[in-house]
Amino acid sequence: MKRTTILSVCILIPVLLRGQDFKSFPMWNTALPLEQRVKDLTGRLSLEEKVGQMLNAAPAIPRLGIPAYEWWNEVLHGVARTPYKTTVFPQAIGMAATWDAGSLKLMAQYSAIEGRGISNKAIREGKTGDRYLGLTYWTPNINIFRDPRWGRGQETYGEDPFLTAKMGAAFVNGLQGDDPKYLLAAACAKHYAVHSGPEPTRHSDNINPSTYDLWDTYLPAFKELVVNAGVAGVMCAYNAVNSQPCCANDLLMNDILRRQWKFTGYVTSDCWAIDDFVKNHKSHKSTAAASADAVFHGTDVECGTSVYKSLVEAVKTGIITEKEIDVSVARLFTIRYRLGLFDPAEKVKYRQISENILEAPEHKAHALKMARQSIVLLKNTPGVLPLAKSAKKIAVVGPNADNKIAQLGNYNGFPSRNVSVLDAIKEKLGSRASISYDEGVSFTSDTLFTPDEGSLYAGGVEMAYYNNTKLEGPVIYNTMAHQIDFAMAEGQAPAPGVSNVNYSIRFSTTIKPVADETITWKMEGDDGYRLRVNDSLMLNSWNGSQGQRNFRLKVKKDKTYKIVLEYWQGNGNATMRMKSGSYKKADMTTIANRAAQSDVIVFVGGISPELEGEAMSVNAKGFLGGDRTSILLPAVQTEMLKQLQATGKPVVLVLLTGSAIAMPWENEHIPAIVNAWYGGQSAGTAVADVLFGDYNPAGRLPVTFYKNDADLPDLLDYNMKGRTYRYFKGAVQYPFGYGLSYTKFHYSYIKAPLQLKKGKPLVVEAMLTNTGKVKGEEVVQLYVAHSGTKQMAPIRALAGFRRIALEAGATAKVRFELTADQLMLVDANGKRYQPEGALTISVGGGQPGVTQTTTSNVLQHNIMINK
Repeated sequence: MKRTTILSVCILIPVLLRGQDFKSFPMWNTALPLEQRVKDLTGRLSLEEKVGQMLNAAPAIPRLGIPAYEWWNEVLHGVARTPYKTTVFPQAIGMAATWDAGSLKLMAQYSAIEGRGISNKAIREGKTGDRYLGLTYWTPNINIFRDPRWGRGQETYGEDPFLTAKMGAAFVNGLQGDDPKYLLAAACAKHYAVHSGPEPTRHSDNINPSTYDLWDTYLPAFKELVVNAGVAGVMCAYNAVNSQPCCANDLLMNDILRRQWKFTGYVTSDCWAIDDFVKNHKSHKSTAAASADAVFHGTDVECGTSVYKSLVEAVKTGIITEKEIDVSVARLFTIRYRLGLFDPAEKVKYRQISENILEAPEHKAHALKMARQSIVLLKNTPGVLPLAKSAKKIAVVGPNADNKIAQLGNYNGFPSRNVSVLDAIKEKLGSRASISYDEGVSFTSDTLFTPDEGSLYAGGVEMAYYNNTKLEGPVIYNTMAHQIDFAMAEGQAPAPGVSNVNYSIRFSTTIKPVADETITWKMEGDDGYRLRVNDSLMLNSWNGSQGQRNFRLKVKKDKTYKIVLEYWQGNGNATMRMKSGSYKKADMTTIANRAAQSDVIVFVGGISPELEGEAMSVNAKGFLGGDRTSILLPAVQTEMLKQLQATGKPVVLVLLTGSAIAMPWENEHIPAIVNAWYGGQSAGTAVADVLFGDYNPAGRLPVTFYKNDADLPDLLDYNMKGRTYRYFKGAVQYPFGYGLSYTKFHYSYIKAPLQLKKGKPLVVEAMLTNTGKVKGEEVVQLYVAHSGTKQMAPIRALAGFRRIALEAGATAKVRFELTADQLMLVDANGKRYQPEGALTISVGGGQPGVTQTTTSNVLQHNIMINK
């Protein structure tokens, strides 16, 4: 009898648990403190479930009502890589060139709002496990752009620790919102730390920075975001520092991040970085040991290869304890709770945001504003810019004149409308002017693609339409075409019965070559596409691609090749073209002769994110693996410019770039040079506004433009000596902080004390007047220099900046309040100290001692620092 009773109870308990509503658990009780809810949740998970939550693609746990969650998402300069059209702002380096932290904060807020709209839709549709739909954004990239050859420098805020820190903090504050309980979105400071190329060796590099450089250059921005801005996450880098991989680094992770800075947020590895411990750094003998060591050092999420699954084995074999796993799991769920993902939607104000907010008018207007703000006028011979709108003939030449993909940078989204420079000039002048266009040359070569006449596809191309973006379900409409040349205006249905948004097309055809040859296709698609030849995947841009890509296929005579191109369209304008052709040498003389018939020539060149970026397979002259081997403007563009300049017509050079470009010939011979970075969806409009005087440029360089390659140390040398404006002692082409205007500014005085007690703050005032004839903006820059110290110190260092708009003739007082910390230096042991003796303060529109023609003066003031 007693045994029967016990047996009945044992059977009954599991039945009761299965029937219990998980919503009654404390983890779901919104009235309880966050810590208690997280503790309850963590305590209900099995070891295997805990480990699963430490992967970037965290699976659902249905028995507790926990949905799947994908940690990996990007919002570098607008929500990126989603299947939706989003607002694309200038690339990060361009936003840094605005020197406007307020604009950057608003951009981040708008981007987070768009991200919320997408995430809320994903939650409603049960797609929380899909990549690029979550709210944990692995941005901003606050690595120091120490060398202009690094291809990912375009993702940063430039070469200066102070500018990077202030712009990065503004981004975090805008993205994460101001609600006292919930995050609008979660930012992540990356790549921690001492990471800035080379790209081809990043998975195995070991960097041994001096303690001075570590604390003076590489860590200040991270400290600002962690200690002061409250960033939610940090991403540890691929490389090793002092022979320990960053994601398992005693100094960086345990000592500095967690102990000194008291960081309580989550840390994610860069993708595949933990796998590098074994395969590339060879610092660990097994994935279990590598995974456990990363967790010991506070790396909570492993991105990429799921090697963290070996943590189950590591616990069972005693390498790590389950309690140590619990620490990471608790951090991760704390972030998800702070995002409001475990609370009723009606209690979280950000959960009310709809996807209808995407590309809101105010977002698009701000993208244009920032594109304008980012443009740096590098040179302007009097009388050249702004151009007269009365010009009757304008020649637009160059590889970036109509290259929309270049404007989007990398880590980008895809807007409904992307305006090229050529488009914008035509729109601005309308029928009043005749505008000719020549691509001229490619970025690095004088050969250009020429489409074939006629069709390769003798039997035609079958087009099958689907009413979704995944080519699923029944074919709604079938038709035939002679070519793959599809284009549809925004809002227009492409075929009977097919929706005007969120559809897909499968193009199917065959070719039977008449000779052994290589067929070249130029492809252009918006939104995403992928190409299969004989059922083998040959090209994949399914996550979105605006702009052009080339594809080459070696074929045999009389062999049949099955070609299947799959394409999806979300909303906005639709394009899918696949044209065959060949490359032919450009006739520069003929191009120049055509341009000579115009009143002015606008050459839009530079480089492209198709050449510089993350871990790329590019191997063109001057480029390698995503990095650059030379900072010179590619020689073929200089040759084209020489021919255009020889026509005697005024030539304006517009550069699109993510990094500094050396232009010795151009700087001497081209009368006007404009740097427009990768300016986002409104780049073309912004350039046209500057060229024709509808906007007065005021962007300033966030990086030094050196004169030539000889100015640069080895790319893998992380010693800061001879690098950036803070330590480079030679002459430069255009200095950090430099930029011209169509008006002039004058600083009439600088007010500051003659003596200052050590440890006290410093107040500096200056009077600024727009002495020109048009309204303009000035970026007021304050630099400090310690001339009396015998220890290593920057030549000068930025300590304050303001972007100020003034009407012609107007005057404004500018005031800076510098903390005692801003007047300090770093000693050889990484400790901050304030030296006694002479301190020089300079205030103006750039650095003191700049030799180029400028549009404002710089004032200096000496202060004695006493005990």
